[in-house]
Amino acid sequence: MSTAGFNLARMNMIPSRIESFCACCYRFLRLVFCLESFKLPPEIAGFGVQVRIVIPAKKYTQAHPKPTTYYQQTTNQLTTMTKFRPCIDLHAGSVKQIVGGTLTTTDSELKTNFTSKLPSSYYANLYKENALEGAHVIMLGPGNTDACKEACEAWPGHLQVGGGINDGNAKEWIEYGASKVIITSFLFPSGKFSQERLQSVLKALDNDTSKLVIDLSCRRKGDTWFVAMNKWQDLTDMELTAEFLIHAADNEGLQQGIDELLVRKLSEWSSIPVTYAGGGRNLQDLELVESLSGGKVDLTIGSALDVFGGNGVKFDECCEWNKSRV
Repeated sequence: MSTAGFNLARMNMIPSRIESFCACCYRFLRLVFCLESFKLPPEIAGFGVQVRIVIPAKKYTQAHPKPTTYYQQTTNQLTTMTKFRPCIDLHAGSVKQIVGGTLTTTDSELKTNFTSKLPSSYYANLYKENALEGAHVIMLGPGNTDACKEACEAWPGHLQVGGGINDGNAKEWIEYGASKVIITSFLFPSGKFSQERLQSVLKALDNDTSKLVIDLSCRRKGDTWFVAMNKWQDLTDMELTAEFLIHAADNEGLQQGIDELLVRKLSEWSSIPVTYAGGGRNLQDLELVESLSGGKVDLTIGSALDVFGGNGVKFDECCEWNKSRV
């Protein structure tokens, strides 16, 4: 080919290259617009409370977001590594592992994976001995007050407590030794977030927002997640602040794996620490969560853990995992 012919061919390629470049720019700008337009309302921005929340699915994706920092309570260090977070679930006064989707008002429908013969204080001491921060104690129904107090007494100031908490007893649980109180249905009368009730709880806690965690369990339907019986199309009911603890009710207790899409979405949208619970079955799930989230999301494993009668992962392995990520 002559030099003139070669140059002409190159000239003919320029329009297509420009078109391709413009298309790439357009896609990039659309992504930037989506991310920049994802603004959170200031409804409770000033409260600084910790939050357990559900994130609805979106149509766009964000490829490989840069991990943000995770605040580690015990050392005040910043890291971007996924950690194991333990739990103590109480039902009828005993430590149990329950399939979340069966936890209704009818006990006959309840499916229990494990009932411990050991007291709640045993698990609190176990977590204490292994310096496992961020554990939550959940009272599933009535008859669990004494067991919950026993756990708090075993490791005061280090366990988050939830289940039946409201503005009338929140301060009492802090005095009993809870590091934070976890509140769910009290803040959502008729399924709608109540800022007035949140203010009431904070007032009971002397406006110490670091003592409050908001718990929102979620269920998935298609590409959308639901909070209780109410569909969330967007994040207009509540500002997301401090820390999230996501409870995937459809996955809880089944030991069939985590909701990967939810974990990925949480890491894309959240600029603050997140703990996910539901479906964790082995040590590889910790690796998976770390990979999907860039180390931004922590994982709670329950029924699969050997100390809860499971055979999917050993408690000591989870402790070693955390030690390797200090």
